[in-house]
Parts: sequence; C-alpha cells; structure tokens
Amino acid sequence: MAGAATDPAPRRRRPRRTADHRTTRIEQAADHSAGCPNTPGGRLVFHVFAALAEFIRELIVIGTKEGLAAARARGRVGGRPSVATEEIIRAARDLLPDPGRSITSIAELLGVSPGTLYNHIPDLRDLRAGAVPRQLEAPAR
Repeated sequence: MAGAATDPAPRRRRPRRTADHRTTRIEQAADHSAGCPNTPGGRLVFHVFAALAEFIRELIVIGTKEGLAAARARGRVGGRPSVATEEIIRAARDLLPDPGRSITSIAELLGVSPGTLYNHIPDLRDLRAGAVPRQLEAPAR
C-alpha cells in the first residue's frame, strides 16, 4: 500500500488490576483511616461526633422547654383539650354506685369513652363497689 501512513508506536497497556488487588487497596485504606472504629483515631472521631449529637439534642430540649414556658406565660396551653368537664365527672360519680348501670352505659350516656372515666375518676372501682372512696374515709388513728 503506497502512501499509507505507518502505524504509530504501539501503546503501552497498564497491567490489569484484579478484584483481589482492589480489595487489598481498600483494606489498606481502611487500616489507616480515621473512620474505622477499630483504631484509636476512629474511636476518637466516633466519640467526638457522639458528643456533638448529644450536645445538639440538649440544645433542642432546652429550646423546646423555653418555648413551652413562654407560650404558657402568654396564656397558651398545649395538648389536646379534655372532654371530661367537671359536670361530666360529677354526673358519672352520681351514676356509678347504681348497680343497674355499667361503666360503658354511663360513658355512652355522658358522651365520653369508658377510658375517660377511668382516667379522671381514680376511685372508680371503689365507687362501683358501693364502698366509701378513700378520700372520704375517716383518717385512721
């Protein structure tokens, strides 16, 4: 072939790297890194990050408590409003000694759940049994 350019010098090829070579390099890098918790440097980094996280958490708790206190000072009360008013609790206390009514029926009549009655009337079981509630008993001498 006349006029054909001669081929350039053949390129040198890098030796192939095997998967074993890559894992060896990774292991060597891990041995010297500060991110490995098995080395003193790695443990130091881990403890520094843990201390920072704990510090930030405490700042959040303090800020939340201060915010709630400021809201209370402005007259704001947090949480879900209670369904049990004084009238409902008083009516439930009047109905509880009646053996013909169950706690569930009393709760349905008053428009609350039985759990609400149990939560707001600590001596509910005593009232149900017809006994004198602990708060009304004469002090023992």
